Amino acid sequence: MTELSPYHEDQELDNNASNNEHFRDILEQRISRRSLITKTASGAVALALASSLTGCGSDDDGNASTTPPADPAEKPKKLTFKPVSKNLDDIVTVPEGYQASILYAMGDPINPAYAAWDDNNVPKGPSFMYRSGDCHDGMSYFGLNSNALNYDANASERGLLVMNHEYINPTFLHPEGPTKVNGRRPEEEVIREVNAHGVSVIELKKDKATQKVEIVKNSLFNRRITASTVMEFAGPAAGSALLCTRFSPAGRQTRGTHNNCGNGYTPWGTYLTTEENFIGYFQRSGSDEYERTPEEKKALKRYGLSLSIDYLYEKNPDGSPKKNAKGEIIYVLDQQGKKIPNLDDQDRVAYLDKNSRYAWETAQGSYYAQDMYDRWTADVTADEADQDYRNGPNTFGWIVEIDPFDSRSNPVKRTALGRFAHEDCRASRLRADDNLAFYMGDDSRGEYIYKFVSDQKWDAKDVNGGYAAGDKYMNSGKLYVAEFNNDGTGQWIELAYGKNGLDEGSSAYPFESQADIVTFARLAADEVGATRMDRPEWVAVNPENGEVYVTLTNNSNRGTAHALDAANPRNYSDPEGGKGNVNGHIIRFRETGDTTTAESFTWDIYLFGAEASMAENINLSGLNDNNDLSSPDGMWFDPRGVLWIQTDDGAYTDTTNCMMLAALPGQVGDGGQVKTSSNIDTFAGAQVNDENLRRFLTGPKECEITGVTMTPDYKAIFINVQHPGEDSESYDAPTSHWPATQTDSGNTTARPRSATVVITRKDGGVIAGA
Repeated sequence: MTELSPYHEDQELDNNASNNEHFRDILEQRISRRSLITKTASGAVALALASSLTGCGSDDDGNASTTPPADPAEKPKKLTFKPVSKNLDDIVTVPEGYQASILYAMGDPINPAYAAWDDNNVPKGPSFMYRSGDCHDGMSYFGLNSNALNYDANASERGLLVMNHEYINPTFLHPEGPTKVNGRRPEEEVIREVNAHGVSVIELKKDKATQKVEIVKNSLFNRRITASTVMEFAGPAAGSALLCTRFSPAGRQTRGTHNNCGNGYTPWGTYLTTEENFIGYFQRSGSDEYERTPEEKKALKRYGLSLSIDYLYEKNPDGSPKKNAKGEIIYVLDQQGKKIPNLDDQDRVAYLDKNSRYAWETAQGSYYAQDMYDRWTADVTADEADQDYRNGPNTFGWIVEIDPFDSRSNPVKRTALGRFAHEDCRASRLRADDNLAFYMGDDSRGEYIYKFVSDQKWDAKDVNGGYAAGDKYMNSGKLYVAEFNNDGTGQWIELAYGKNGLDEGSSAYPFESQADIVTFARLAADEVGATRMDRPEWVAVNPENGEVYVTLTNNSNRGTAHALDAANPRNYSDPEGGKGNVNGHIIRFRETGDTTTAESFTWDIYLFGAEASMAENINLSGLNDNNDLSSPDGMWFDPRGVLWIQTDDGAYTDTTNCMMLAALPGQVGDGGQVKTSSNIDTFAGAQVNDENLRRFLTGPKECEITGVTMTPDYKAIFINVQHPGEDSESYDAPTSHWPATQTDSGNTTARPRSATVVITRKDGGVIAGA
């Protein structure tokens, strides 16, 4: 019995070997501040700020405000809650006057027929079809109309909360951690892991007086969508030969969604989940290397599944492996480059085989048919693609639309939006005179920022249109990738067959159709010369002006392997020994003419992460102890225009656990030119202060704070705590005991579990309001 080693996402983060410019390579010479942005005043009305808040942890529920109630939809003029101090506590710490409650933790049932989670009796794998998955991530709230039982954007007392379960922490998911027996994963463990991925849909009820939020356990809306759920394809790649598998020879369906990180939602009331680091779930032994076409090899390499036998064998001048007189390959090179002589065929296959991230392909079917596990092997094993799973990886990496109100129809993978490591997907502002658009980032080193512009303008009559509305707005449109210029402007380059060199003569890939382009969007972006970015993470769209914000978490290579420039201008060391762009930053851009169909934009850097004590030419945003942060990741604008920023950090965690902050940002061009510690001039947003950026919460030990949404009355905010105690070395020695410690600080035995937290004010007031 062998324990599995932990997975590290760095294995999948760098697959762009194109010669396209990095964002770091733009602006080799310093340039003056542009004057292209006309500053406009915010149209939001300020809230009247009222009474102070009562102390956190106090038994006093607070006194009702004597001031007239403010409109909760109005954006605060300034932030007035008391900032949470940096800390290393094993709880979710919230401001004075607020309270945090555990709503939905890994393993919790969504059906009353299933027992509550028990640390000492981990539930069976099949039961996770009716339990919370692991590693909670992006999520959205959908109001539920109690009469029509459909989407109601104004309903706060009854609604559906939909959330991602990105991946798993197998150390605590299984009774004694993950195991292998004779090189195979036990089917029971694999079923539990597959079901712990995907998406949860849960019905909530909120008490209008107390704001207490509870799960409706017997709701018919409650369901799990997992890595085995049948999915439909729609858009230009649907029916393509690239999506043909043994499961769906016509290329119209696949099974499952996994590694769902960020999210989005549509104005017609459906949920968008993003498939991020999907490629590591597939095994490719390399035994089919000489059966793959050069085009297939190029695509596999670009998406990170290039386990080629070429680099293992001693090569002939033409690149083929050297063979003896009998036609046998003579030598194989091990990972240190040493020769391994005369392996027989069986040993050679065993040496070349490399399991996927969780080795699901090694399970032997008993509960399910063997095909359920064979699908994770991406080798050529048959004469035709519709007889094996060589195209299995092509069926993942898409934006998936889920209608929370429709459990009878299959979720739909929207191929028009391109295939890559989707981190997030955010719709543009709703305007009847503008085409609906979606903004997306490819979360991997050196990847790109994309947008999809629908052929359709928004029509409010399509609310509650379900998948039919998705077909209308998301199957037909233009896919673009961003190029950033050295003068603070940029342009969108269309990724369309027959345009911008995207055809059979392309050097990146011989594109023969739009299906090829969207399936291999990274290669198309390479061909048109898009700007290589440093891991575009979450995207947020400002409801006031339509500006788009993107988090760039950090980059240890900035200033060394990656040259400095105005968009990535910092190379410094922190007190803990980190180097490069240690703490990350947030960039933003504004479409020319404030219209989604624009093919140009302007950009600047809204916020620089930093420790408060750092020098001014590192701490360029002027952060202090109430708002300093490192590695911004999750991010969302609520409808009022408050920006919520979350961190997934390892650089500042000796001082504080990961956190969420509230911000009231301005607009592109509201700052000025600054010079960094590396003597680089850059474009920075206006410096922040306590009134427009402050820490709202900190999480428990070794977690990531991620996922954020609210009820429409702004009186309950939901966040996710992912992988608390992730540095634990074994299931019986956890470094965190959260969420048990949220209510029992002395608990030293409970397993850590990812969970959703609901935060309310003790006086029942508006979050971050008066």
